[in-house]
This record gives sequence, C-alpha cells and structure tokens, in this order.
Amino acid sequence: MTFNRRQFTQAAAALAATGATPRVFAADTLKIGYVSPQTGPLAPFGEADKWVIEQMKAAFKDGLSVGGRKYAVQIVLKDSQSNPNRAGEVANDLILKDKVALVLTAGTPETANPVSDACELNEVPCISSVVPWQPWFFGRKGDPVKGFNWTYHLFWGLEDVIANFTNGWKTVATNKKVGGLFPNDGDGNAWGDKELGFPKPLAQMGFTLTDPGRFQNGTQDFSAQIAAFKRDNVEIVTGVVIPPDAKTFLTQARQQGFKPKVITLGKALLFPGAIEALGDLGDGLSTEVWWSPSHPFTSSLTQQSAKALAEAYEAGTKKQWTQPIGFAHALFEVAANALSRSKSLKSGDVRDAVAATSIDSVVGPVKWGGQGPFKNVSKTPLVLGQWGKGTQRKVELTLVNNEAARTIPTGGTLRLLRPLP
Repeated sequence: MTFNRRQFTQAAAALAATGATPRVFAADTLKIGYVSPQTGPLAPFGEADKWVIEQMKAAFKDGLSVGGRKYAVQIVLKDSQSNPNRAGEVANDLILKDKVALVLTAGTPETANPVSDACELNEVPCISSVVPWQPWFFGRKGDPVKGFNWTYHLFWGLEDVIANFTNGWKTVATNKKVGGLFPNDGDGNAWGDKELGFPKPLAQMGFTLTDPGRFQNGTQDFSAQIAAFKRDNVEIVTGVVIPPDAKTFLTQARQQGFKPKVITLGKALLFPGAIEALGDLGDGLSTEVWWSPSHPFTSSLTQQSAKALAEAYEAGTKKQWTQPIGFAHALFEVAANALSRSKSLKSGDVRDAVAATSIDSVVGPVKWGGQGPFKNVSKTPLVLGQWGKGTQRKVELTLVNNEAARTIPTGGTLRLLRPLP
C-alpha cells in the first residue's frame, strides 16, 4: 500500500508535536475525537485536557496496531464551549467530517450527554466520563433493559456521592437539617430528584431536607434560598452548582448572616482555583473526590501512579493538580486498550472491543457488564475531601472520609466550618 500526499501529511503532523522522527505507516491515520469544555463556565473541567493530549501524543508516537495493521494516531480536540448544542455540533463534525474511529468526552452532562447522543445516532463508539451515571443514563432516556448500543460510561453514581456526603456529616455534631442547592440543569435535576437523588435517602437516614426549588445557572440573587435555610434552621448545605454560583451564594450567605456548620457541594468546589477565589470563605468547604494523588492506582498505558501523574502535570504546567486529570488520562487508557484488541477500525468491531474492556486504570478498575448497574456503566470509587489552607500551596484538599472506598487512604477527618465575621 502506498501513501498519498494527504495521508503522509496527516501521519507526519500527528508525530510532529512529539518531536519524533516521522515514520511512514503501512496504513492511514487513526483518529480519536475528544470533546470537553475548553471555554465557558465549565472550562475548569477541561483545563488539563491539552496537557493530557500532549502526553498521549508521546505515548502514541510509534502508532497503534489495530487488527494487525499499524496506524499513526491523531487526536482531534473539540471545545463544547460549555454549551450542549455546541457539544452536539462538534461531535457531529468529528464523526462526519473528521471520520474518527472513536469519540471520548468528559465534563458534566452539558457536554457528555449531547456528544454521547450524537454517537449513538450515528453508530460510532463513544466513551464518556465526569458525569454521575444517573444524569448520563436517565438524562438520555436510557432504558435499563436495553441500555445503549454505542455509548459507554465510566464514573460514580448519585448513590456514591450521597453515601460520601452523609458519611461525613454523621461524624460531626449538627441538627441534621440540610439545605439543597439544585439548579435547573442535568446535574441539579438528578441530584434533587425525589426518587433518584438526595431527598429519599436523606429522609431514610433521619436528615430533614429544605429544597427551595430549581434556579437557573448564573443566578445573581440567592436571597430566597438563604431565607428558606435560615427559616428552617439549616446547619448543612449541599447541592451541585457551578463555581460562579457557589461564590455568589457563599458571599450573600455571609452578608445575610447565614452561618451553616457544614457546606458540602458537588461540582463547584472541585478546583483549587475556585477555592482560592473564595478567600476565607473557602476554608473548610467539602466536596466529592473522584481522583487524587493519594488514589492507589496506576496507569495501564504509561505505568504512572496517580501520584506520579499529578506530579508530572504540576511540573509541566506549573499549576496545581485537578481531579479531571485522572479521568482524561483514563479515557485514553481505555481507548488504547480497546483499539489494540479490536479486529479492525470498523465501528462495530471497535464498539465490541470497548464493551469487552477489563483493565486496571489510573482511576481504578474499568469493566463494563459487571461493574455497574447497566451494561453501559462502569463505576469508579469515590471519597470525601475538605479544603484547607495549605503548607506548600495556597489551598490543599485533604481526604477526610473513605467509608465508601476503603482502599483509598484518608489524611484527616471532617471538621466543622469556623464561623466567619
């Protein structure tokens, strides 16, 4: 088989960024698509992706063998702009224009769901992450009996985040009255759902939930929510909000004299930059931890431990590690493993290889059809963390409860918030 000019240029370009000597492969370029929020309010979820992709270019510099044929690997990154419509558009571009063999996506339901839907519709295999499985599965109107044909997901579920939050709350003295901040989006509607979300298990555990109702992301006034929480003597605040909304709520809560003992929020408190921006308001806030340097897992692709991967990121970017690094890396682990086992680059063969995946990754074991509630979901472990002032960094995240995942070591216990003036 001979290379034409276009094919050679593609192969050379895929290798140029790695500094490797261009090689002529016996086959064309294999393209992997990746969609994440590079800009917009969800951009912190995609902040590490370009670094991870550079790491993958080095890992794939010698190409990848699929069905006995070697391919140069090209990774095509697309920005969802934190917009569900845009996410669907760029996914279609990857499928129809770039002709990718496989799509990877991560970063809340607003990105992963429309990308997964586009792949399901076009019959192209897709692996997604960084969305609790309920908003990914049920948010896409998944049928538990049938599941999906082309889309596969790895992450934890609401049952895991509820267990971690409540495990932590039970270790401190409160009146067990909880205030919920659930926005009108994929995550908020799932977390606040009376059957699937927080209300039912909280009631079963003896917690009382005050849910003032849904609000729009970007809300500038949380007075109604704060008034409801003060009225009901709420001592614990939980929910799943974007970082700007967390800052608005926390600032207004202080201004209006609302001083809860515990604030445990999903999404908003994941990133050190968001905590630093809060100043004193950030000290003692708690959140779910899906990946950290303390996680006792190793990459199947680069053999880096979670600690080594985080250190490499910090050395390469001069930025503090963030949780999505592990899952962006793990998506490529699964992709490389599945493609290497696939009979060919035909969509059906790649899909079958993805479905048969069973690996130990940097975020833990990944296996579909036995490690989750449905055939399309592979669950990963979750623990609870709390932010505090750091010794080497401005803020540091300490793991404070691992009752739901004992293999992940803790570094402390949950402490109550210090009342601020």
